[in-house]
Amino acid sequence: MANISAAMVKELREKTGAGMMDCKSALTETDGNIEAAIDWLRTKGLSKAAKKSDRIAAEGLVTVAVSGTRGVVAEVNSETDFVARNSDFQALAKNIAQVAISTGHADAEALKAAAYPAGGNVADAIANAIATIGENMTLRRVTVLDVTAGRVGSYVHNAVSEGLGKIGVIVALESTGDAEVLGELGRKIAMHVAAASPLALEPSAIDPAVIVREKAVLAEKNAGKPAHVLEKIIESGLKSYYKEVCLLDQAFIHEPSKTVSQIVTEAAKAAGAPVALKGFVRYALGEGIEKQESDFAAEVASMTKS
Repeated sequence: MANISAAMVKELREKTGAGMMDCKSALTETDGNIEAAIDWLRTKGLSKAAKKSDRIAAEGLVTVAVSGTRGVVAEVNSETDFVARNSDFQALAKNIAQVAISTGHADAEALKAAAYPAGGNVADAIANAIATIGENMTLRRVTVLDVTAGRVGSYVHNAVSEGLGKIGVIVALESTGDAEVLGELGRKIAMHVAAASPLALEPSAIDPAVIVREKAVLAEKNAGKPAHVLEKIIESGLKSYYKEVCLLDQAFIHEPSKTVSQIVTEAAKAAGAPVALKGFVRYALGEGIEKQESDFAAEVASMTKS
């Protein structure tokens, strides 16, 4: 009899979405042959998520959760927006965010291995949802922000339920000041982030490659000018660019005559202590995912020919 390793069980489970014990039984019955085990599970009606894992899941929800000095934003994807409106899927997304709050896991793979409230782990819960609802689903990404003292503010745009929507933002404010003041400030800044979509907190946090590319654009636009003039144009152009893409330098949407940095500094008086904006995270549903475009008429035509 073949030695059934944990790695073999894991591989079969990922291929089929069946439960761990079912996978172990299948491998035992088939002497460790993965393909035969898949067929064994299918005959038993246990290959719940088979052939769904290669489908592109670009819909779904961004989920946000905050507990005092910790905030979480995660993206849980489904294949269709219809499933995103399913109450079971919404409960799954909310529970995943709560698991991230309690564990502090800021890595999707680590979070999948964490215990899930209803039993098993997060990966099991996702596999069960795939089996029940019938669509591929993925935990695409998760980010956690912590502050030693202060508050993490949040905002969800196009919310379908509390903490669930198409755009989710968390903002970390470090301060020993009044928590209520910090919470309101954090929410307003989070709304600003959702609308303005800053690239980074400050210039030093921008990817150097992005700055190189911006310099190249400025140089190309001003080609032919003397070197000393071009240098000043690029320097001035970068300053303008930073005001557009760096959160602290952006004009605050709620009070455009002031920058976000000025608003944070002024908040110290109301909070009763200095306030520092330590970081932010903005997730927009499906950003960066290449969606498959299907020609429904062509699909129907091809089916009639077969």
